[in-house]
Amino acid sequence: MTTASGNASGDLPGKPPVVDLATWQAARDELLIREKAHTHEGDAIAAARRRLPMVEFDGTVEVVGPDGPVPFIDLFQGRDELVVYKHMWHDGAPHQGQCEGCTVTAWHMKDAVYLNARGVSYAVLTTGPWDEVAPYVEFMGYTEPWYSVRGVDGPAGGHMGYVTSYLRDGDRVFLTYSTTGRGNEPVAGSFALLDMTPYGRGEAWQENPEGWPEGQGPCWYWRSDVDGNATWGPTGRPVPQWTRPGATPEETLGRKGDH
Repeated sequence: MTTASGNASGDLPGKPPVVDLATWQAARDELLIREKAHTHEGDAIAAARRRLPMVEFDGTVEVVGPDGPVPFIDLFQGRDELVVYKHMWHDGAPHQGQCEGCTVTAWHMKDAVYLNARGVSYAVLTTGPWDEVAPYVEFMGYTEPWYSVRGVDGPAGGHMGYVTSYLRDGDRVFLTYSTTGRGNEPVAGSFALLDMTPYGRGEAWQENPEGWPEGQGPCWYWRSDVDGNATWGPTGRPVPQWTRPGATPEETLGRKGDH
């Protein structure tokens, strides 16, 4: 049952007005015009992205995976396209000390069946040494391919924290696109869903109606304690780790410096 605008019993302090369905639909239709424009602009940007120049590099450069060193071109798994996420790494740190921001991206990508169906392979690259990476991947329960690019320069290696796309043409390999920061958000579908909710992401930067709950810093989706409270403290873990068997509060992140 809807309540007509102006009915005091339906007013909710600090929230948008309560209206009848027809009034809501009119406002929704008006917003849809802007959403469609946003979608069309995104399509135009994607078209421009497909026209970016490419950088050819040596596809035989070796990366290290569960079967030892393999040439980078093997990551395509015979397909023509490859998307990777480049995961930051803290050398020598235990599981709870690994990059919480990169965990947001890697955890959302459980498998690549839909990418594979479109002829695109997927992998996670990291600068961590393989003997540290392998137990971490097992602990997290990741099933997508992981590889160490320790000591490998870009475009195969290079800076971490990026989503990067590559193209293969026979034995030739090309860098086509790379993005970081909020450019990584398409991998993490939770953000888009939160943007559709009344309170949104709950970030400190978002613009809210007057009286809306105040936003928080990004810590809430990066690291929490065992009770789900956002924290940067040493007993915290990247949020998904609390779902892993045997995950317990620890006394230190075990980090020796920047990733």
